[in-house]
Amino acid sequence: MADQRPPLTRFAWFAVAAAVLTIGLKAGAYLLTGSVGLLSDALESLVNLVAAIAALVALSVAEKAPDEEHAFGHGKAEYFSSGLEGALVLVAAAAIVITALPRLLNPVPIEQIGWGLAVSTLSTLINLAVAQVLLRAGRTYRSITLEADARHLMTDVWTTVGVLVGIGAVAVSGWTRLDPLIALAVAANIVWTGVGLVRRSLLGLLDTAVPEGERRVVEGVLERYQREAGIQAHALRTREAGARRFVSVHILVPGDWTVHQGHELLEAIEHDIRDALPNTIVFTHLESLDDPASFADTNLDRSPLSSGTIDA
Repeated sequence: MADQRPPLTRFAWFAVAAAVLTIGLKAGAYLLTGSVGLLSDALESLVNLVAAIAALVALSVAEKAPDEEHAFGHGKAEYFSSGLEGALVLVAAAAIVITALPRLLNPVPIEQIGWGLAVSTLSTLINLAVAQVLLRAGRTYRSITLEADARHLMTDVWTTVGVLVGIGAVAVSGWTRLDPLIALAVAANIVWTGVGLVRRSLLGLLDTAVPEGERRVVEGVLERYQREAGIQAHALRTREAGARRFVSVHILVPGDWTVHQGHELLEAIEHDIRDALPNTIVFTHLESLDDPASFADTNLDRSPLSSGTIDA
């Protein structure tokens, strides 16, 4: 079950510490060199810090046990963190553009390039290490919060590499406008990441279905039972909420089966689906193959209004 995951807040604390360290390193590199590209990197690291704190809060909420008001748990809290991170990324991109455009029109020489390259390289290696740790944890424990933080940090790594290339190009060519041009390219890359994070978070809040590959796993389990037990299945629906998957399906059995037979079959089906897809909550509904109404019972909303008729 999703609520049996080990506490993940330790990974968020790790990200907070790394963000504080890289902010100090990049801010120092900017003060040494005056590079607006390095300033853009420092601004993005500030976003990393805010995002890491948001992740810490979201994971603390998501790890709370289900209660009477939240019977399905608090897993969706993770989507608020990843959505906030996406929005902050877009704000950082705007700040970079505002900073870079004046430098593009009025170039400023870059000083002490060697120190800037050294400090930025160190901060990039720190971000790379932290991103790999968070990405592995996010995939292992199905945490969109940790995965989003990791992907953002990896974007930070690649954009820092671009900035360092720009500084090196300025040192070789002497063309100072390369620095703000690289900063604008960084901003464009950050926008792409931010939009992706916001989109994924919104889809999670809208109860989007599980990926097609995971749905096929469920369908494979159902098809096996249909072949072996002579039953049918329909109205399969899936959704995700944080680390949890939710699966609901109607199972049609012969009308002369006892309640006990039907119950045992549903227990077996639910067990096999959970075994194939861990962290999955399975809801099954038993129906009779001998009742024609069973084959019309496929709508999510089964109220009279949904079928267009109202009983007198």
